[in-house]
Amino acid sequence: MRMDDMDRQILALLTDDGRRTYDDIARRVSLSSPAVKRRVDRLRRDGTLRGFTAVVDHAALGYGAEALVELFYGPGVTLDRVAASLRAVPEVVEAWSVTGEADAIARVRTRDNADLERLIRSLQADGTVVRTRSQVVLSRLVHRRGEDDA
Repeated sequence: MRMDDMDRQILALLTDDGRRTYDDIARRVSLSSPAVKRRVDRLRRDGTLRGFTAVVDHAALGYGAEALVELFYGPGVTLDRVAASLRAVPEVVEAWSVTGEADAIARVRTRDNADLERLIRSLQADGTVVRTRSQVVLSRLVHRRGEDDA
């Protein structure tokens, strides 16, 4: 898909506020509302714009601890098995298969450190993951809106 500067401006405005109206965007980029709608529809259709979402403060919901957990698989454990195991754990926000010493890294969100410890023990309970190494997030230094907010 070929994007031009106008598409990038529209995406930047929607990333800043996904509830913007087509009229508001049109005024800001000097297009008509129907032209903006056509562009947004095209961006959605081709998968560039994957959706609109609310950004939630998880700490306000009681989830004050976040960590990156390196996962080391057991012998013969497949990536599909690990993925299925991680999908079943609601505290796992996202996970990646990676290069390096660890086999995967999971970003997890829990209520507190005791809950994090419980989660890590549960990840190791079925033998899929035999060892973990965790880094507790102290603070976020950089976050770009629209980058798979979670």
